[in-house]
Amino acid sequence: MKRSDKQEYWALILGASSGFGEATAIKLAQEGFNIFGVHLDRQATMPNVEKIINEIKSNDVEALFFNINAADEFKRSEVLAAIKNKLHNQPLIKVVMHSLAFGTLRPFVSFKEEQSINKAQMEMTLDVMAHSLVYWVQDVVKNNLLSKNARIFAMTSSGGHSAIPYYGAVSAAKAALESHIRQLAVELGPIGASVNSIMAGVTDTPALRKIPGNTEMLDIAKRKNPNGRLTTPEDVAKVISLLCKDGGEWISGGLIHADGGEDIVNFVGQ
Repeated sequence: MKRSDKQEYWALILGASSGFGEATAIKLAQEGFNIFGVHLDRQATMPNVEKIINEIKSNDVEALFFNINAADEFKRSEVLAAIKNKLHNQPLIKVVMHSLAFGTLRPFVSFKEEQSINKAQMEMTLDVMAHSLVYWVQDVVKNNLLSKNARIFAMTSSGGHSAIPYYGAVSAAKAALESHIRQLAVELGPIGASVNSIMAGVTDTPALRKIPGNTEMLDIAKRKNPNGRLTTPEDVAKVISLLCKDGGEWISGGLIHADGGEDIVNFVGQ
């Protein structure tokens, strides 16, 4: 697909203001996609959002960002209505990316003074970091906004198949997210959409910095990775960009490792 063809198409990025979402929005803009960005930011971080929007627009494409809670049903409806109006009811969303990182980092069972996770926190974590993908895709399809041969991506992590202190609810969300991806791949196959999980290596993002013990995680990952360095958001954005090119539609229902081989390494040298 030529750049001139892409300029009529849009990418919908959930979690577009930092980390993987930010890097992918910028990369796809460089590839000629217009960007719908959904994010949740307070006043203090809005200057960075404006910086991202300006960088996207510098590629001669459009950018329309929405500062909302992506897991809020009513806000989602408002955003989809605005998108539908912008696209004049045309199915021009070519890419959907789910990169929402908001959950509770608490142990399931606490033997110390710290509190264990409660029901509301568990349900919120899975709703934001897993189930919201399904609801957004449902509404995009229902409103006839998804283009032919669309690509849908969701960010997972090695935590989806391993245990990390305080990460239990997020780990459950990642495992559920990967399951949702498989189901969506089957159900959207008839309309030519490909749906994949993207498993990044450990990456120094604002979300990772909130995990207790993150400094040790970064150190171990750097020593594990065959490339001798951490994964960056830009590494992941390049992988997603590759999968968005012609031919990428036949890769569907899988878990794509975008980690430089990090996850396959069990031994960590000194």
